[in-house]
Amino acid sequence: MESPLRPSSLPPATLGSLVAGLGLVGDTDSRVAVSGITLDSRSVEPGWLYVALPGSRAHGAAFSEAAVEAGAAAILTDDAGRELIGASLVPVVAALDVRSAMATVSARLFGEPGRQMTMLGVTGTNGKTTTVALLQSGLMAADVHTGTIGTIGFRLDAEELRSSRTTVTTPESPDLQSLLAVMQRRGAGAVALEVSSHALALGRVDAIGFDVVGFLNLGRDHLDFHKSMEDYFEAKARLFEPGRSAVSVIWVDDQHGAELAGRVLAHGRSRLVTVGTAPGVDYRPSGYRADGAFGGRAVVARGGESLELRIGMPGEYNMVDAVVALAMLEAVGVPTDAALRGLAVAQVPGRMQRVHLGDDAPTVVVDFAHTPQAVEAAVGSLSDVGPVISVLGCGGDRDPEKREGMGAAAARGSRVTIITDDNPRTEDPAAIRAQTLAGARGVGGAEVVEVAGRRAAIEEALRRATSDSVVAILGKGHERGQILADRTVDFDDVEEATLAWRRLREEGDKNARS
Repeated sequence: MESPLRPSSLPPATLGSLVAGLGLVGDTDSRVAVSGITLDSRSVEPGWLYVALPGSRAHGAAFSEAAVEAGAAAILTDDAGRELIGASLVPVVAALDVRSAMATVSARLFGEPGRQMTMLGVTGTNGKTTTVALLQSGLMAADVHTGTIGTIGFRLDAEELRSSRTTVTTPESPDLQSLLAVMQRRGAGAVALEVSSHALALGRVDAIGFDVVGFLNLGRDHLDFHKSMEDYFEAKARLFEPGRSAVSVIWVDDQHGAELAGRVLAHGRSRLVTVGTAPGVDYRPSGYRADGAFGGRAVVARGGESLELRIGMPGEYNMVDAVVALAMLEAVGVPTDAALRGLAVAQVPGRMQRVHLGDDAPTVVVDFAHTPQAVEAAVGSLSDVGPVISVLGCGGDRDPEKREGMGAAAARGSRVTIITDDNPRTEDPAAIRAQTLAGARGVGGAEVVEVAGRRAAIEEALRRATSDSVVAILGKGHERGQILADRTVDFDDVEEATLAWRRLREEGDKNARS
């Protein structure tokens, strides 16, 4: 496995300077030199600060001896961890909010790289990855070297920065600050990152001062982590609290967006830019229409004038992301013409990604849609291209309440809906399919089929398709593996569709010769 990305050289800092002014207790005046930071005791290197976090099963303080044996120079923890550690061979400091302290210490250790670049953050249930890609394309069109951080990985301009990950979307603060430092040293002038609700709830971006942040929408998701929809919303809302960002760009057609806009207006610490379809908003898109099979255009009214915005992705929901991206780009000084050029050519792996199978083949699209809202939007936009055959599964060990909604959303817009497996993880795949099937079959009128095994389901969809069909393979998008109970196996929806079509063509040729 690759290691987290780190600068090739990092001047050590004293523990005292790293924790100064944070209200910690313990050995806060220590002059011990710190040259790295980690929250994983197995990753400690000599001279590093080990962060002992409270966990659901055990406290990180229980592994402090192992960390010290590996060379940890000091330990950062909370009061409970400090008590568990007791007498120590290395300095120990404790914080009331250890995650927030870890974020600030990480930023200081890596030279506060976020202060030296333009920082753009995007949150929302659906569309974060697409919007970050749109932002990068707009910035690059203005000749700004741009890093991106999110679900599909880390990039600097067109180059993928390969690294192990501590989370799916937004890295833990030590790895995030280290990654920002690498990008800054390699010439990045801006970084666009997806900011997940987990990241906000767990303080991963606490030490970043954003130049602009954007809110897209809020729908049902992550209720396996958050206690309720209200808790989920309040986690997202943290990105718009006073002092987080100079500018807040918010899609106010979403009721939660409207609530956020009111909060930003009330605290007055961030310039508010509204995006929506109602009169009086700052950026108002209208007249959306398809631009070919896989593109769209709309007129955007802003600042007393109108401009045409074109994108190379289908679906009005992608246009919403593009208008939010346009507002964010202009907020940080990107010239309008450059922003429009970049937005017109942006593409996102695994987001409405077309799979080219050759002449007379059906249109095949791979998309990451994994919420009811995202499935409905994807299938709805593709139904404008042709009759849709959907392939859909739901992830195991995730919010089960959204499965029926996802099944129903697929069935409402599809001629045929094939319910199959996604990443079952430790759950019974058949039980997950049953929940999704219940939603799909409850719609009525649509043909719904169950096919165990994602590979078989993709092949079945292609077997049923004609040249005018659209096969929508939903849920996994850019992912290159399938997570089973005891292992992760190689699995790429794009590759599987290509191979399945080849098998079907060979099968057809064989039958024709016989």
